[in-house]
Amino acid sequence: METKKLGSRIRALRERQALSRADLAERSGLAEDFIAALEEEDLYPSLGPLLKVSRALGVRLGTFMDDVSSADPLIVRLSGRSEELSMHGADKHVSLRFHSLGRGKSDRHMEPFYIEILPEENAEPKLSSHEGEEFIVVLSGRVALVHGRDRHELAPGDSVYFNSIVPHEVSAAGNAPAEIYAVLYFPE
Repeated sequence: METKKLGSRIRALRERQALSRADLAERSGLAEDFIAALEEEDLYPSLGPLLKVSRALGVRLGTFMDDVSSADPLIVRLSGRSEELSMHGADKHVSLRFHSLGRGKSDRHMEPFYIEILPEENAEPKLSSHEGEEFIVVLSGRVALVHGRDRHELAPGDSVYFNSIVPHEVSAAGNAPAEIYAVLYFPE
């Protein structure tokens, strides 16, 4: 089954509410050309802007990834995991691949992900912030967390739990990819 791309989902939700791009830009506090890039170029920004768009549309962040509904309990088999969202770094290459582990659970309050983090060469931290909390467990590789003015390096088995209102970035530490499980909570 082919799933809709992020831009198509945002456009469909916006049009369903009879909102123009200018309306969505005003509601979200983002530039209208940014909204156009999301819809037309399938721009995949960091979670902060996506959260602003989801709130402006009155939907959960996970709505951009959901295309089926599931009953409790939701079981996601390793063999059934698929990439739901990719975020691009400064050089336009994919830097994060998100695999939703909550896709289909429409009444969820957390967003659980398996995330592949790809290394970026000479990338300056791109800090973002949003309301809520994040919990991360490193599965493989080394992960760099910039949280405010502090930088931490995490190894396999390490975990971190933090308030995501503080500007932060999670990236691969060094030249090798890393894998994490992350649970994000966004208050309503």
